[in-house]
Amino acid sequence: MSKKKKVGIQLPRQAQNQTVEERWSLELEALAPVAEIVEIRADSPSEFAAGVQDLDAIITSWGLRIDAEVIKHLNQAVVIGVGSVGVDMVDIEAATEAGLVVTNVPDVFIEEVADHAMSLLLDMARLTPTMVRMAKSGDWYKARPVLSRIPRLMGQTLGLFAFGNVGHCVARRAQAFGLRVIAHDPYVSELELSAQGVEPVGFNELLERSDYLSVHAPHNDETEHRFSGDAFARMKNTAVIINTARGPIIDEAALIDALQRGEIAGAGLDVLEQEPPDTDNPLFSMENVVVTPHVASATTRMRPETRRRVGREVALVLRGKWPMSCVNPTVLPRVPLERWQPYPMNRGPNR
Repeated sequence: MSKKKKVGIQLPRQAQNQTVEERWSLELEALAPVAEIVEIRADSPSEFAAGVQDLDAIITSWGLRIDAEVIKHLNQAVVIGVGSVGVDMVDIEAATEAGLVVTNVPDVFIEEVADHAMSLLLDMARLTPTMVRMAKSGDWYKARPVLSRIPRLMGQTLGLFAFGNVGHCVARRAQAFGLRVIAHDPYVSELELSAQGVEPVGFNELLERSDYLSVHAPHNDETEHRFSGDAFARMKNTAVIINTARGPIIDEAALIDALQRGEIAGAGLDVLEQEPPDTDNPLFSMENVVVTPHVASATTRMRPETRRRVGREVALVLRGKWPMSCVNPTVLPRVPLERWQPYPMNRGPNR
């Protein structure tokens, strides 16, 4: 029997009243036949780096950033498993240069995030914060005239910035509410958009036509502050922006300015540039803004299934096979892994 591989995970800060096998039972459903989990006590990347030298893989989600220093110490590792859709916590370029496969879980909690995006949209469409305040403050009979000035949702236009997994699910929900759906995504075929009843548009057209604009792109150099002062100036002054993707895609200072000046009508945000935000963030005092604390993916299923999936991805690589989702696919031709699946061509970069 061949010697088992070693997979490193940062030791959690909770009370240690379980065995390693109990604490990581979900990851071990797939990993147990091929690997054992090694817990690393570390509160900083440098401490973590000191404990990874003889590992074959590491698994991370949130917490320590797997930076170039950590990656430099991964002397025999072949894979970094990320237990989330976003991979902000890993230096992908450094991993690629080192020949490390990076995997993520891009399709585990898609429906949940789509639900949350629609709930933020509906809160904005029905002025929920204002209606709640008026109900509590005794302005019961003044509320209907306020809401009576708002156009109904049916027939309005939802714009999607990126049409990946979440974008598909949001489009399906929005169409059920009678919204017209348009999308901008240069990495998705127009035929795919059209097949889903979604009209492909350029970025400026997305800004100019959307009554509601929902952000679903990954955060990278291309999308950093894509929504800034110039973008908000192009949008309708009745438009609402929704973000359940990553905070830095929106220039927060420019968003605050646009809201204060009435360039756009509102925002529903599950993510911010700084998390957690300062309690005096101006967004919290705006009645036309709903902020939730980066919880769009949270359900009873999310965390357990994410952990199972990251275990499966890492196990595939440790067995010498391509993972189902490789964040840095240019590394695959350089590593001795078996390609057992066709190249997926139905989505663009997932980082």
